[in-house]
Amino acid sequence: MTPNDKPIHRVVPLSRRAMLSGCANGFGAMALSVLASEWGWTAPANPMQPKSPHFPAKARSVIFLYMDGGPSQIDTFDPKPRLEKEAGEPIKMDIPKTQFQNVGNVMPCPWGWKQCGESGAPVSDLFPHTREFVDEMAIIRSMTSESSEHTSANYFLHTGFTRQGRPGMGSWVTYGLGSESENLPGFVVLDGGLIPPGGMDIFNSGFLPAAYQATLFRSGEHAMADLERREPTEALQLKKMDLLRNLNQQSLERFGEDDQIEAAIANYELAFKMQSAVPELTDLSGETDATRKLYGLDEDITSTFGRQCLLARKLVEKGVRFVECLAPKVEGVKDRWDQHNNLEKEHALNAQATDKPIAGLLADLKSRGLLEETLVIWGGEFGRTPMAQGANGRDHNPYGFTMWMAGGGVKGGTVYGATDDYGYFVVDKKVEIYDLHATMLHLLGMDHKRLTYLFSGRNMRLTDVHGRVVEDILA
Repeated sequence: MTPNDKPIHRVVPLSRRAMLSGCANGFGAMALSVLASEWGWTAPANPMQPKSPHFPAKARSVIFLYMDGGPSQIDTFDPKPRLEKEAGEPIKMDIPKTQFQNVGNVMPCPWGWKQCGESGAPVSDLFPHTREFVDEMAIIRSMTSESSEHTSANYFLHTGFTRQGRPGMGSWVTYGLGSESENLPGFVVLDGGLIPPGGMDIFNSGFLPAAYQATLFRSGEHAMADLERREPTEALQLKKMDLLRNLNQQSLERFGEDDQIEAAIANYELAFKMQSAVPELTDLSGETDATRKLYGLDEDITSTFGRQCLLARKLVEKGVRFVECLAPKVEGVKDRWDQHNNLEKEHALNAQATDKPIAGLLADLKSRGLLEETLVIWGGEFGRTPMAQGANGRDHNPYGFTMWMAGGGVKGGTVYGATDDYGYFVVDKKVEIYDLHATMLHLLGMDHKRLTYLFSGRNMRLTDVHGRVVEDILA
């Protein structure tokens, strides 16, 4: 063959057996990829796309009204007449060490009580508006916590672990179910001016992919930092987004599947969508006078939490899966619901700031048909002691406190569990934080034992190795 001669290519016929033999692995891989997708073995392209629950759900989303600091159960939802009879006397029971060991005498509730609704559940005069909805609530008087210190108790309530590093409730919910909103985060925290002890780690995604961590909406005109468009035109911004998308995709193709890269891509895409969705959502100037009055937007003391509650309703209406409203900063209150002194004055101010907005939220959800599919949870990280700390405060009490749930498949008009005559220790139907988490997930259609994530060689879950569904409060 000379240099000018062209090579001769022979076409060798391929037998059917040879073709099947050469492609066998490819066919298997194709079948496996289809089955893996059906069985949930592969991560979806969008980590927040809606996912099917384990079984039919009663609730579609959660609003957690977090009363940071520890509201007193014996001054709100768990009346104890014995405190009146023994006011000013030493408590007649053995008590554990309290947080600060400044133990005074028995301190009665400063407020009156009223039985409300068809259920006749008693609620103190601190909540004249909220108590009108007791027939929608399951009041759990037998909550317990593993910690009497704010930071570790905050972690425990939110993550099921007393130290930082674990995913929070909202992260587990969005990991399990995704989100039904394309233009908003699946997990939103609404700031009222006070971030709880423990900081934003309380709302972190922990070992779950970063896409499931909370997005903080601040109070005020601009809900989110760095959301405003920086480029002079939308066309220029779109070009930059296309370039960034291509670079991220190249990195993903080069390095393979990587949670951090995928989360970054998803976050950039979501941030772009949020630039138009968030300002529209948080602009309340067009709300009717009736809505503003319902939530207390035009009253100084209720305006902050009223705004949070209204935004929470709007967020779940748009498909956001988990919304947490943080206790607001209230003028005249030194430290959240954490009244080691001046309890009568400061508990009253905290209740005044939140009572009307909470009632407005429940009424609004109910009128729109959303309460049936929205689980509303109210409570703090622990309760308070029946004896005074000093002259007029109460210390931390993790041994028996109250939380309530409403809507979303809860049996309304229910009072569950009990504390002793002083309101100190649970004596009937003890409920742990793990049980609260298991029940919440159950109402969302998820089995807390099946909602797991492989980390460090172990299938981790929100309830760890604990938890039971509190069946008696389910409708």
